[in-house]
Parts: sequence; structure tokens; C-alpha cells
Amino acid sequence: MLRPLCQNLYLSTLKNRQSLVALQRSLHSTNRMSDKTYEDPATIQFLEDVHKIMVDDALVKGTSREAPVVEFRHPEDLKKLLQLPVKNEPATSAEILEDCKRVIKYSVKTGSVQFYNQLYAGIEPYSLAGSWITDALNTNIHTFEVAPVFVLLEQYCVQKICSLIGYENGDGVFGSGGSFCNLMATHLARYKRYPQMKTEGMYNQPILDLYTSDQAHYSLLKAGGYLGFGTDNIIRIKTDDGGRMLIDDLEVKVEESKKKGHIPFFVMGSCGTTVMGAYDTLNEIADSCSKHNMWFHIDAAWGGGVLLSSKYRHLMDGVERADSVAWNLHKMVGANIQCSGIFVKEKGLLEKTNRAYAEYLFQPDKFYDVSYDIGDKTVQCGRKADVLKLWLLWKGKGDSGLSERIEKAFDNSQYLTSKLRETSGFKLVIPEFQCTNICFWYIPPSLRGQEETPEWWAKVAKVSPIIKQRMIEEGSMMIGFCPLSMKGHVNFFRIIVVNPACEYSDMDKVLTEIERLGKDL
Repeated sequence: MLRPLCQNLYLSTLKNRQSLVALQRSLHSTNRMSDKTYEDPATIQFLEDVHKIMVDDALVKGTSREAPVVEFRHPEDLKKLLQLPVKNEPATSAEILEDCKRVIKYSVKTGSVQFYNQLYAGIEPYSLAGSWITDALNTNIHTFEVAPVFVLLEQYCVQKICSLIGYENGDGVFGSGGSFCNLMATHLARYKRYPQMKTEGMYNQPILDLYTSDQAHYSLLKAGGYLGFGTDNIIRIKTDDGGRMLIDDLEVKVEESKKKGHIPFFVMGSCGTTVMGAYDTLNEIADSCSKHNMWFHIDAAWGGGVLLSSKYRHLMDGVERADSVAWNLHKMVGANIQCSGIFVKEKGLLEKTNRAYAEYLFQPDKFYDVSYDIGDKTVQCGRKADVLKLWLLWKGKGDSGLSERIEKAFDNSQYLTSKLRETSGFKLVIPEFQCTNICFWYIPPSLRGQEETPEWWAKVAKVSPIIKQRMIEEGSMMIGFCPLSMKGHVNFFRIIVVNPACEYSDMDKVLTEIERLGKDL
């Protein structure tokens, strides 16, 4: 009797154990991704859950006027909240969803109308759709073979942008931001002037001097170090009170270079400087470049959007005379980050400068037209297809819609400038601004009506950092501040108006919020 009883007990235990293993496998399949991935319903459910979190938390709540623009935590505290450590065993899908929620919760909501901190703001739905599709397809845009649609989209958008610039037979390529595109411009200019340097290097070659304004983006300094020109040979040109390059000083600096035996080689003009939003006088720079045989590049990373507006396009009069233009479409135009390009007057120069004849990618005997293999236009091999974010946005808005976006930003900024000018306690850094950057000081009641001595300015310098700290700690608003030492300006607020969701009432709130946070200083 004992043996049958034991056998039955064993079989029962084995059956229960098998059921337990089956249950564990089922739970594992439900909570973690299977190797079959998109054939697995759990995977689809996970992505649907992530999508809902993104829409609810990042987009709907994140762009609400009532929600904080940031829930700030100091780095060490944030590390703990994010639960950073990766363990040996995989996390469950439920745990990953909680991670997604935390990432969104503690990130800055750049789509908020209270976000004025950087040269981008707002989240355009068409462009966001482009981001999602691009990541879902996960391809590299170097050959027609692996990215047929994206290659055609990039070529179309490049030609449309070249037409806006005024290049009849231009060319271009998308790249990883404005700094990269400015660096690429110096690379192109060097090859055009001294093609032998591509193979022989810069040994025993003349010293090349590059010029840009003292308000221009720092990326040219990085290019000087990266490409071997030397940062000492990046020559800064003086600017007027509004931040525009002084052509007389450019001429002086060029002659100084010649006297030293250097070659005046490259000038970078700015259309929308980072701080003051200044537009250099392009025709005057073009005249100087023609006179001295220098490459003329325009950094329009920020301010290039005016090319889409008949009302403000005049700010870039002469753009067609430049040899190259860098433009960040993720800034004023509103495409999702990143979406940048360099556009060149001379077709074919990009390939000549960058071609490396990689046989495993660019075979000449492919079965299709290999002129659509565009990878040799750039120094990048792996390159994300950023163009879909722009193309869907442009199609969804049309030329007219993008023009309206640009003009609304200017309208809001001009309204805010007027309010600052007429409101007690606010002082503009300059009387008028060319772009939608607005720079100003807030003078708390305790400092009003006093002589503007160095000691007084030293106190004013402390105001904007304190107000900024209070803003961030409350999450009520984000506005940048900075000094401008070369102009003798202590810390001031720099607000960037570019989000198309902003209205006059939001501009009014900027003043009331700063006053609320700073009146006790």
C-alpha cells in the first residue's frame, strides 16, 4: 500500500511542479519581452502602455499651463529617484514602465509655454510623428539601398532649402547640429582652397586665419582645434551695440593677418546670434570676402527661419552670396531635435571633400543609380534620418503655416519688448532686438532710483541668478541668464520666444512671475 501511495504523491508533486514552471514561464512571457518580440502580444501591450504614458505625461500634462516646467532635484538626489543601477536579471515590463514615468516626471518639459530657456521650444505633432516612425524603422541614411525613402526625402528638402537660400544648383546634407555644420563649412573651405591638404595634410602649409564676430557661436573655436587651424587663428571681430559684426574691424583684422604672413581664409557671419539675436550685414561681409578671396559661411542655426517669412526675410538679404549656410531646423522652424543641415552653393563639393571610397558601401556597379548613395557627402557614416521630422512638419503646415509660426514668434517678442520697456523695474539691455531673443535686467524695488555705480551693478548682477533658482525650485518657469563681459554687461535675463502656443497673456506672466519672485531682493 505504501508504494502506490508514494507513487501517487510523487506524480501529484511532479504535476504541481510542472504547473508551477508553466505558470512562471507564462508570467515571464507576460512581464518581459520574448525573443519573438513583435509577434508577442506582451510586446505590443508594452509599447501601447509606453505610448499612453508619453501622450498623457509628456505631451498633455507636460504642455499644460498648470503643470510645472520642471520638478528639479539635485544630481545625487535624482540618481536615487531614477533607480539607475542595472541588475544581472532583467527587469519586468511593469518595472520598465515605472522607469519611463520617472524619466518623464523629472525631465524638463520643453513643450511648456513657460519654457523660454533655449533656442527651441514647443512640440509639433507632425514632427513628433516623424521621430516615432524614424526610430521604428531604425535605419542609417547612407545609401539608397538601405534608406530609399529617406534619401529621396533628404534630397527633396535639401533642394527646397537651397531654393529658399537662392542657390540655383546647390547641394547639402543633414548633420548632427549647428556646431557640426559650422565645422563642416571650414572643412569644405579648406578643401576648396587647398585640395592637396586632404592627402598631404597641413604640414609646411601657410597659416590660415578664420574670422567671426565676438558675438558668434563658440563652435568655430572648436573647429579651429578639431581641424588643426589652431584656436589662436580664429580671429574675433568687434561688434556694434546690437551685436552685429563691424566690417571696418574685419578689414583691419584681415590686413593684420596679411602683415603676419597669414592667409585670410574664411569668414563666418551670424544670422541670429546666440545671446542678442543679431543678424550680421551679409552683403557687406560678402563684399569683403570677394575682395580678399575668402570663403563666406553663414551660421543661421538660430535665425534662419526668417527665410520662410516674406515679412522678415530682409534680415538675411545677401544670403545667396554665401558659399555655405548652416541651419538648425529644430530651432525657430520647430522640427524635433535634432534636425540640422549644411547647404552649399557648389554642387559636388561635399563629395569631393569627404569621399573615402568605402568599397563595402559605395560599389559603382550596383543595379540602381548610385548617385542616390549620399553617404560620401559627410564625414559621418552612421547618420540618423532626421529629415522625416522636417518633411512631415513642412507638409502638415505648408509654407504658409511655417511662415505664420515665425511671424507669431516675432509678434510675441515685440509685444514683450514693449511691455518690458514701459514697466517699472525692468531695463532692456539694448533698445530693440532683431530676433526673438530679449535681454533685460530686473531691478528690484530696493535698487530702484539709485545711481548706476559699479557697486550698484554688482548688486544687479546677483538678481537674475537668485530669481532663476527660485523659478527652477518652484518649477514655475525657465528663463536663461548670462553676462556679456565683452560689452560690460553683468548678468541679465535672456528670454527666447519661439513656442507658437504662447499668447500675449503668457508674455504678461513673464513680468508678473519675475516681479513675484524678485520683489523682496
